[in-house]
Amino acid sequence: MAAPPASANAAPSPPLPPAAPDASGRQAEHSEAASEDRSNAGSLDRLLPPVGTGHSPRKRTTSQCKSEPPLLRTSKRTIYTAGRPPWYNEHGTQSKEAFAIGLGGGSASGKTTVARMIIEALDVPWVVLLSMDSFYKVLTQQQQEQAACNNFNFDHPDAFDFDLIISTLKKLKQGRSVQVPIYDFTTHSRKKEWKMLYGANVIIFEGIMAFADKTLLELLDMKIFVDTDSDIRLVRRLRRDISERGRDIEGVIKQYNKFVKPAFDQYIQPTMRLADIVVPRGSGNTVAIDLIVQHVHSQLEERKLRWDMAALASAHQCHPLPQTLSVLKSTPQVRGMHTIIRDKETSRDEFIFYSKRLMRLLIEHALSFLPFQDCVVQTPQGQDYAGKCYAGKQITGVSILRAGETMEPALRAVCKDVRIGTILIQTNQLTGEPELHYLRLPKDISDDHVILMDCTVSTGAAAMMAVRVLLDHDVPEDKIFLLSLLMAEMGVHSVAYAFPRVRIITTAVDKRVNDLFRIIPGIGNFGDRYFGTDAVPEGSDEEEVASTG
Repeated sequence: MAAPPASANAAPSPPLPPAAPDASGRQAEHSEAASEDRSNAGSLDRLLPPVGTGHSPRKRTTSQCKSEPPLLRTSKRTIYTAGRPPWYNEHGTQSKEAFAIGLGGGSASGKTTVARMIIEALDVPWVVLLSMDSFYKVLTQQQQEQAACNNFNFDHPDAFDFDLIISTLKKLKQGRSVQVPIYDFTTHSRKKEWKMLYGANVIIFEGIMAFADKTLLELLDMKIFVDTDSDIRLVRRLRRDISERGRDIEGVIKQYNKFVKPAFDQYIQPTMRLADIVVPRGSGNTVAIDLIVQHVHSQLEERKLRWDMAALASAHQCHPLPQTLSVLKSTPQVRGMHTIIRDKETSRDEFIFYSKRLMRLLIEHALSFLPFQDCVVQTPQGQDYAGKCYAGKQITGVSILRAGETMEPALRAVCKDVRIGTILIQTNQLTGEPELHYLRLPKDISDDHVILMDCTVSTGAAAMMAVRVLLDHDVPEDKIFLLSLLMAEMGVHSVAYAFPRVRIITTAVDKRVNDLFRIIPGIGNFGDRYFGTDAVPEGSDEEEVASTG
């Protein structure tokens, strides 16, 4: 028997500026967002892809089913992606799961507004807002006809795809990426295209049936019920359906009396006893919001992952190099090119020229590890030739910005029609953690062999995060090839220990890194020498500190 839920009361607070929309990307069948936003002065702007050249301070970020982290503009502020810290430990395995908050309540009760207020008050760098309205089941032809006449019950538990909701929430809690359906409320159907959503520190799941499934309840770390007067909910619903969906007042009232109110009494209100906190008056109850935020902050502090660079550095000392490592044969030619690019007196033009030559050799060498199968072709002389052909589906290159992108031309030169993705990872100078700032990957990358490119790998922290991103996009570990012109033994061991099936390929391995985690003897800051930019602050590492240029 669940303990009686806590209840908090306070005087109404002034309206807050709107925050990010729910993960469905449009108004839901029972979403209260539209009617509530109309009572606020501001309106919600659309999410835009990242723009701008400057670095912004660390602020809140809400993940919104995009292929890259979003930039959110509201009426009063612009929220930039501040970077996602590691969601795994130094061994590459899952750290503690994300904190999942469930928000339940009747239709138009204020769930979405409460969720947005929590996001604003939490002030954590990465939050996912997932709406149950994205998970309506696909209707049959008969059900479509009923829906068109306001005779289909969208307020019944059977209207939702709980299996998909549960599997999606499980993946998000594990830090993995998921595909979320886009529901078209005009046609009462799912669109063909689905949107990508990424795991986060905090997941807020809201919906009228958020507490209606036992398995779903077990995934929620905190359950909140938004309790709003039925008359207010009806007014909000009338305003929304008439003004935005072109429905007449008779149809709205008919649907409310026939489906919405009975469903609330039978399925939704009884779940209030399962809640940890009940929020009367919704967004007006700032005391309840404060209590929720305080509790979530304490939980996040307990789950906080500290990226231990020292432990990473000392974990594999004196171990032999792993068998998954392949180093380009050190011929006089290769050693001569290394001599040129390592020489601090080498001009930028020569540095670029010989770096490109090494990149081409490295990529040609890496391609020999791809799977090939026997095939027979006929020569122009009419004779059969027993040869080999690539046995995979497709090759995709992914560069770790900024230095990794210098390897893209060499990959394109030897792989026809290769697809390219990009990842931007930077080190947080306060915590020492690598952070994911930008991500753009081709569709259906899980079927490809992926060549992950970075010019230098020192500690392996950025490479590990990049590999983890690929794994979260369902790329098999044994289909990932990490390529680098120069690696330190520490980085090789770190990546190989965390991901023993990833193939590591380089032109040279240096034995050590200094106290600032720079490769010794090394090559200097590759990006600065290649692009001719000013040197980064002492203590930075090219493999970890990327720049937008």
